Amino acid sequence: MRLVSLGSGSKGNATLVESNNACLLVDCGLSVRELKRRMGEVNRQPEDLSGILLTHEHSDHRRGVLAVARKYSVSVYMTAGTAAAMKGELSETEAIEIVRGDNTLPIEDIGVTPVAVPHDAREPVQYLFASRGVTLGVLTDLGSITPHVLASYGRCDGLLLEANHDSAMLAEGPYPASLKRRIAGDWGHLSNGQTAALLEALDCSRLQGIVIGHISETNNAQARVEAQLDPYVAGIPAVHYASQEQVTDWLTLE
Repeated sequence: MRLVSLGSGSKGNATLVESNNACLLVDCGLSVRELKRRMGEVNRQPEDLSGILLTHEHSDHRRGVLAVARKYSVSVYMTAGTAAAMKGELSETEAIEIVRGDNTLPIEDIGVTPVAVPHDAREPVQYLFASRGVTLGVLTDLGSITPHVLASYGRCDGLLLEANHDSAMLAEGPYPASLKRRIAGDWGHLSNGQTAALLEALDCSRLQGIVIGHISETNNAQARVEAQLDPYVAGIPAVHYASQEQVTDWLTLE
């Protein structure tokens, strides 16, 4: 399997997960045109998609999902809570498949497992992907580290992981107090320190590669992320940092 971030941040998220037989899009906060352009950078097209996996209904993750699904006749997988939150947008035009936390579903040769996470959405999940003895995890948009998250992501070969904000930059930054409380709260986003604590708690010995994503352009900086996470990722063979505007290199797992 392999993974590439097409864009990661508060303005729009999209990630490709690929196996021998499947090409899955995790979230799409990009327009159809921008998704097509960025997929083209890695020699892929929306016509290649086997399915779209939506983590939750926030606009930076779902903005382009239904437009892509309609244009290219791609099934969209989401929780019942996410579907309820998007009820006014859904129609018979899209093929919507409801997923349930911890129930693995097969999409081509990938087993996809939704994992419930603490985030301020209707029924948010993140995803684990397994194929041919390799497990890849995508884990962003959670405000705290639960025992369930630790148990679910403890044996990954590859991981896309959020390091959203630097606590000092957020506290001193321009956001209103209510938004600061939301981001830093148990149902918001992981800080650099929380991400470091998560990496320390996980078994990282089998990690072949990691992508650090959802780095805030206002409340974080890659240099600060690296300074806090370097002790925990130094032994991982491939370390990538995703950004809002740039497509990363492929993270390939053997």
